[in-house]
Amino acid sequence: MRVGTFVLAAQFPGQGQGEALHRAVRSAEVAEESGLDSVWLAEHHFVPYGVCPSAVTLAGLLLGRTRRIRVGTAVSVLPTQHPVTLGEQAALLHLTSGGRFTLGVGRGGPWVDLEVFQCGLDAYEKGFPESLELLLDWLRHPRVAGRGERFDFREVAVVPRADELLGDGPPGPEVVVACTSPKSVKLAAEKGLPMLLGMHCADEEKADMAALWRSAAREAGQPADVVEGVAHVSAGVAQVADRAEDAVETLVKAMPGWLRQGLDAHVTVDGRHRVMRDPVAYTEYLCSLHPVGPPRLAADRLAATAERTGITRFALLVEGSGDLAATEENVRRLGADVLPLLS
Repeated sequence: MRVGTFVLAAQFPGQGQGEALHRAVRSAEVAEESGLDSVWLAEHHFVPYGVCPSAVTLAGLLLGRTRRIRVGTAVSVLPTQHPVTLGEQAALLHLTSGGRFTLGVGRGGPWVDLEVFQCGLDAYEKGFPESLELLLDWLRHPRVAGRGERFDFREVAVVPRADELLGDGPPGPEVVVACTSPKSVKLAAEKGLPMLLGMHCADEEKADMAALWRSAAREAGQPADVVEGVAHVSAGVAQVADRAEDAVETLVKAMPGWLRQGLDAHVTVDGRHRVMRDPVAYTEYLCSLHPVGPPRLAADRLAATAERTGITRFALLVEGSGDLAATEENVRRLGADVLPLLS
């Protein structure tokens, strides 16, 4: 079982953006101190839901401050950036960290980001497969040319090459794809790439997506060792307390205010209708799904998810209290009280 943290740098009501970022950095440092496997970093633009606009930049900082823990993006949004730029950054972090970097990528949403960065709605609606293909080419080959509808350029040398890691290690950074639909599951499977599955999904839905991935990967001709050895990632929420009701109360008091102001701030690029979740009901739903409660309950829920889905890697939101000290304590308890129960 590989348990890591999922860091959004969430700005809770009444907090400043610097405070949110400081909590994000400290939670990652404490995750390494506590023996956790990984830290996964989200990126968002123009909203307090998460105030980190560049997951790869924050990953670089954290890789420099740590020595053991893996650091990944969850996710870098491909439609709003050039795949070659992202590939160069990923190769740089892979090589300079000794292979500790994981590049998670996703499609994002139909947000105003597409207008601000001059990408256009097509980049979100149609362009993700082309962007992913170009990114993978950049991470796997010594020279690359753009031959697609969106990216068309002459062949150039890849510098630095991701396969130039000194010593033992993987030939390039691991690439993970955030999947929210059968279409994205099949795309990840065709490429043999593991999935990152969202915290809103129950175990049954995640199990179905994992089964679809296996089927699509076999149909695409992926080798048996890739199909059987894939390591998907399950996102969730974690809050450890001596009593279940105390853990739930901590999140229900803090998370709805953050969710309300954070999600309300998203602006669609084309004015399309949005259906908003009720923040309190959603928080309570997340508490019912994930490791929220005493250590034994938390460990049992992680083990149950692994048994039902076959997924043994976790990215757990630990900052749901909105408080720095409480977040650090939550991470420490994950390491000291929950991890031993999973071994």
